[in-house]
Amino acid sequence: MSNLDYKALSDYWSKKWKDDGIYSTDVTRDKKKLFLLVEFPYPSGEGLHVGHVRSYTAMDVIARKKRREGYEVLFPMGYDAFGLPAENYAIKTGIHPSITTRKNIDNFERQMMDCGFSFDWERKFETTDPEYYKWTQWIFLKMYEKGLAYKKEMPVNWCPKDKCVLANEEVVDGACERCGTTVEKKNKEQWMLAITKYAERLDKDLDDTAYLEKIKTQQRNWIGLSEGSEIDFKIKSEDASFESSFTIFTTRADTLFGCTYCVLAPEQPLVMELLSNNVITNSSEVTEYKDNARLKTDIDRSAEGKEKTGVKLEGVVAINPANNEEVPVFIADYVLPQYGTGAIMAVPAHDERDYEFAKQYNLTIKKAIFVDDQVFIDLVNNKPYCGEGKVFEEGVFYGLTSEVARKKITEAVGGKIVIKSKLRDWVFARQRYWGEPIPVVYDKDGTMYPVAESELPIVLPMVDKYEPTDNGESPLAIISDWVNVKGRIDSTGHFTTDDNGEVFRRETDTMPQWAGSSWYFMRYIDPRNNQALGDKDLLAKWLPVDWYNGGMEHTTLHLLYSRFWYKFLFDIGIVPTSEPYYKRTSQGMILGAGGVKMSKSLGNVVNPDKIITEYGADVLRVYEMFIGPFDQSVAWDDKAIVGVSRFMDKVEKCAGKVVVNTPSLPIIHQTIVKVSRDIDSTAFNTAISSLMICVNEFEKKDKIAKGDFEMFLKILAPFAPFITEELWKNLGYTTSIHTSGWPLPDESLMIESEVTYAFQVAGKLRGTFITPKDLEEEAVIELLKTLDIYKKYIENAEPKKIIFVKNRLVNIVL
Repeated sequence: MSNLDYKALSDYWSKKWKDDGIYSTDVTRDKKKLFLLVEFPYPSGEGLHVGHVRSYTAMDVIARKKRREGYEVLFPMGYDAFGLPAENYAIKTGIHPSITTRKNIDNFERQMMDCGFSFDWERKFETTDPEYYKWTQWIFLKMYEKGLAYKKEMPVNWCPKDKCVLANEEVVDGACERCGTTVEKKNKEQWMLAITKYAERLDKDLDDTAYLEKIKTQQRNWIGLSEGSEIDFKIKSEDASFESSFTIFTTRADTLFGCTYCVLAPEQPLVMELLSNNVITNSSEVTEYKDNARLKTDIDRSAEGKEKTGVKLEGVVAINPANNEEVPVFIADYVLPQYGTGAIMAVPAHDERDYEFAKQYNLTIKKAIFVDDQVFIDLVNNKPYCGEGKVFEEGVFYGLTSEVARKKITEAVGGKIVIKSKLRDWVFARQRYWGEPIPVVYDKDGTMYPVAESELPIVLPMVDKYEPTDNGESPLAIISDWVNVKGRIDSTGHFTTDDNGEVFRRETDTMPQWAGSSWYFMRYIDPRNNQALGDKDLLAKWLPVDWYNGGMEHTTLHLLYSRFWYKFLFDIGIVPTSEPYYKRTSQGMILGAGGVKMSKSLGNVVNPDKIITEYGADVLRVYEMFIGPFDQSVAWDDKAIVGVSRFMDKVEKCAGKVVVNTPSLPIIHQTIVKVSRDIDSTAFNTAISSLMICVNEFEKKDKIAKGDFEMFLKILAPFAPFITEELWKNLGYTTSIHTSGWPLPDESLMIESEVTYAFQVAGKLRGTFITPKDLEEEAVIELLKTLDIYKKYIENAEPKKIIFVKNRLVNIVL
C-alpha cells in the first residue's frame, strides 16, 4: 500500500507546474516544432468521462516525451461551448446557458488538472467568447464575399422537439441524432455553405496526408465522388403536342441499351412543367404522390430494403437516345432531387433497385451486358447482374468492354463525361439562441447586406427566454431592441451602425455548433490577437497540425467541415497549406464491463473522479494506456485497476533500494529502447508491459543503481507524472523531471550475458532454466541434465528427439 497522499500530491504538483509554466509554449522560439491536438470537449454537465481520459492521456504521453527530446511542443486545450444541450437546459430551468456553461467548464478544467494533462492553459478559449467568435463571423463574411455562403429556399429536416433545422448528417434512421424525435420535412429559406465546390479537392488531397486508412475511407465514402455520364433524354406527349428533355447522370452508360423506363424525382422541375401544361392524363394521382413525398425525409425515401413506390406519368414517354425506343416515365420517391440530376434511366437487368421496381410494376427487363452465361443465370434466379462485362447490343458497340463502352456510347449519344459527388451543400443555419449570430442585416425591402468588419463581433444578446418559436423562427426574432438596428450602407456595400441612419433588421438565425469547431486549432497559435485570426508568420510556422487524435465518431463530419474551412482560408491566403492536419488517428472506445456501451441507463458509467480519489491520477492514466491496443475498443475492468495500483506501489518501494555504487542492469537500457519505440507508435499497452517487467527485475535485486532508477523514472514520467516528479525530488533534484532530457540507452550494456530457456516435454512447458548466452546445443543439454527439473520429468527415460532453439527453447520428445 502506498504511503503517498495522491490527492495532496496532484494538487501540489499541478499548481507548481502551472505557476512555473513548464508546459507553456514559446511559439516564436527557433526549435523543431510539434503541434499536437486533441478534440476540445463540449463542456457537458456530466463532466470528463473515461473516453476523454484515454485520448488526452495518449497525446499527453507523446507531448511529454517530445518536449524532452528537444521539440517545442504546442499542446493546447479549449472548449466547444455553443450547442443545444445548454440551451435545452436553459429552457427547462430558466438558467442562462452562459452560467451553466461556465460552471461546466470550471468542472472540466478541475478534472483535467487532476489528471495531470500538460496542456498550455495560457492558450485556452471558449467558442462562446465574443473575442473568439468575432473571427468565426469574419470567416463567414469572407465566404459570403466569395459566394460560398448563400441563402436558398429548400426542403429541410425539421425536428419538432428541438424546433430547429437539422443537416442531413444530423438525421440518423429518420430521427434527430440528439433527441431521437422523428424528423419532418419543411420548406424553409436556409443559409448554405457551398462545400460541394471543394468536393474534388477534399477527396484528392487526402493523398497528401498520413491519416489512418480507415479515416481516409470514411472521408471518401461521404464525399462520394464518381465519374459518370450526363445524357439527355427527350420526353414527349403521346399525341406529340408537347416536347421537352431531361438529363440523367449514370456511372453505367455501358448499359444504356438496357434502359426500359425512366424515373423522375417528385421534386424534379420537369414534373411541375408537365403538370402545368396539362400533359399528364393522371395529374391528380401524380400531384397526390408528389405532395406525400414532400413530407418524407431523405432517409425514409432511400432506406435499404424499403418497398419501392411510384406513379407512372400517363400520356408521356421518354426516348432512349441509344436506340430511339420509347420508354415509360415514372415519378418515384426513391429518386432524390439533390442527387445527380433528380432523374435516372432505369436498367432493371443490371441494377438491384431498378430490378425491384420493374418486378413490382411488371416492366420490361432487357439484358445489355453479357459475361458468358452469368447474366442469363442471374435473371433466371430473379436477380440482376450488376457487374461489368461486354455490350450485348448488336451493332458497332457489340463486344466492347464496359470500360471502353461507357465513353464511346456517351460520345455517340451526345453526352459528356463528368464527375459527381454525393456531397450536398452544408445547411448552416439554426433557428436557436445559443450560437454565433450571423453577421448580415436586411433593409425594409428585405435586401440583404453583410455587416462591415469593424462591426464585429455581433454579440449575442442576453435574454430571459430561450424557447424557439413554433413557426420555426429563432428566439432572437422576438427581441426587437436587438433585431432592429439603425445604420447605413457604406460605399463597399457593407452595413455600419449609425444612430441617425435607417432601421435595418438583423439576421436572427444562428450558426451551428460545427462553426466554432471548424477552425479552433488555428486560434491556439495566436489566441489573444485582436487584429487578425492569427499572426501570418506564426500560422506559417505552426500549420499544419502535426498530429490530431480523437474519436472515430468525429472523423467524418467534423473532419470534413474543418478541412473545407481550412482550404477556403488557404485560398484567400490566410494559412500556408491546403490541408489542416498531417496525421489523424483515433482511439478505440472504452466500453462498460462485459463489452457493452457505457450509459447512464445501464448504470455502468465510470467517473474518473472516483478512480482518482481511490487510486490517484497516475493509476488511472497508466491503466487507460495499459487496458489494450490504443486503436481498439476495450472493456473496463475494475480488477485490472488493482493490478496497476500494485505496480505503482512496487515503483515506490523500489525507491528505497536505490544506491550509488552498484552495476547498471541491461534491462533498463532495453526498456528505454522498447518504451521509446512504443510511445512513438502508440503501442502504449506494450510500453507499460515493458515498464512492469523492468520493475519486476528491480524487485529481485537488493540494490538498484541510482542511474538505473533515474532513467526508469524518466521513461515512466509521461505515463505517471505525479509519482515520478515526487520520487525525482526525493532523489535530490530541484528541477522538474518533466524538463529533463529523454534518456538514451547504453548499447554496450544492452547485451545480456545470460538467457532464460523454456524447458518443454512433448511440447508442454515444464519450467525454465538459465544458462550463459550463446552456448552450443551440447553444452546446454549437459547443463540441463544436471538440473532437478530434468530429473523430475525425464527420470531414466531415453529421449527420442530433442528440439533445440538457441537462447530460447529445449523441447524433449520421449
